[in-house]
Amino acid sequence: MATPATARTRGAAPSAPGPPVGPSTRLRFGYASGSLVTATFTTLPGLLLLPYLTDTLGVGAALAGAVVFLPKVWDALLNPLVGRASDRTRTRWGARRPYVLWGGLAMAAAFALTFAGPLPGTAGAWFTAAGYLLTATAFAYFQVPYVAMPAELADREEDRVRLVGGRVAVIGVAALVTGAAAPALIEAGGGGLAGHRWAGVFGAVVIAVGALWVFAGTAGTSGTSRTSGTTGAAAAAPPGGLRACDSEPGLRRQFAAARANPSFAALLRCAVVQSAATGVLLAGAPYFADHVLRDSAGLGALVVAFVAPNLLTVPLWSRLRGRRGYTWASALFAAGCLLLLAAPVLPDAAVLAVMALAGTGHAGQLLFLYAMLPQCIARDGARDGARDGSRRAGVLAGLFTTGEGLGVAAGPFLFGLVLQLSGYVSSGTGRAAQQSATAELGVLAGFAALPALATAAAVVLLRGYDRPPPAPTDP
Repeated sequence: MATPATARTRGAAPSAPGPPVGPSTRLRFGYASGSLVTATFTTLPGLLLLPYLTDTLGVGAALAGAVVFLPKVWDALLNPLVGRASDRTRTRWGARRPYVLWGGLAMAAAFALTFAGPLPGTAGAWFTAAGYLLTATAFAYFQVPYVAMPAELADREEDRVRLVGGRVAVIGVAALVTGAAAPALIEAGGGGLAGHRWAGVFGAVVIAVGALWVFAGTAGTSGTSRTSGTTGAAAAAPPGGLRACDSEPGLRRQFAAARANPSFAALLRCAVVQSAATGVLLAGAPYFADHVLRDSAGLGALVVAFVAPNLLTVPLWSRLRGRRGYTWASALFAAGCLLLLAAPVLPDAAVLAVMALAGTGHAGQLLFLYAMLPQCIARDGARDGARDGSRRAGVLAGLFTTGEGLGVAAGPFLFGLVLQLSGYVSSGTGRAAQQSATAELGVLAGFAALPALATAAAVVLLRGYDRPPPAPTDP
């Protein structure tokens, strides 16, 4: 005979699951710390590499731009392969974390070599090119798995936005610290080859810290934002890491699937062009400080003014979503860039305020681009993964990273062409040579007008983001 307690137990309805729990503070900080690697790789070569080649090693501006750009062409071939490899990886550390660790540490060593400068002139330029190629290769092994993580660390869009928001904030911190400290280290080290060696070591230390921190901070994650009641694929995650994802058998099919996803294709085109705008602004900043503001020491203040809004405005931008938010952010960025055309007649404080305006827009651009990517990955997984178990998170992240990297590298290349066409004179002394009025006008136009034009094009290219993907067809 059943007791009353037993009857109550049998008749009780199953308890409803609690509300989903978002990513923990440890996970948010752990994931965001990877931006120490990303920001250092973007900021320091973006700021230092082109002027290092033209004004310390004496390389022509067009050739220097090619040295910065060509390793990214190699990355264009490598990134999707890295993404596919991480999709198919299964280890006790998870699918992505081994790449994040070893790729980041290898990148730190290669970064120090890039600015080691054992020889001046053309020989030194070849050494720098080889070091940067190794750095870019290692960066692919770090960045592609790192970018794929949010779609697997969180199931809800708002949780992915929180993860990406932390990433953008740390990008701001890292760019602020490295962008201000590295030029100061170069000056303290005596400038020229010796000063750049100190900057290379400093960047390598920051990269290594970021790689170790993101590896440790994401340990034990289950690949989902839910902390209890996890079943299915999430429960099957390997201990100590993200769940490994099966990729489709061939890269050709994966590329075709990416092209057939209108949202991702639009996002990729936008990211390439927008990254080129950022690359131009970074590469042009030292020349702008030298030849427009007439104050090479003002470079640190320009970097601070541009990057500081990342720390202050991300929570405000987070109130918007998707393409609409990106459009508003791009309008601010482009307005700030165009206002810099008046820099020769503006007081220094006004120039810094204009840079802060552009930086405010740039913070929003980063947030929305990085938040839209995991959304595309999640939609792709829901559409195709539910049908046949295939997942392409790594491949889509690899394609996005390829586009972003090509854009960032194309920026210095385009700026170098503008310098070459305007008659910029290189120098092998470690100090910029005196330039003609035409060359100085080229510096100003390249620094202010090119990013604004590229941003306008990026907004147009994003118009297909909200287009629904075609319904899958059974084979």
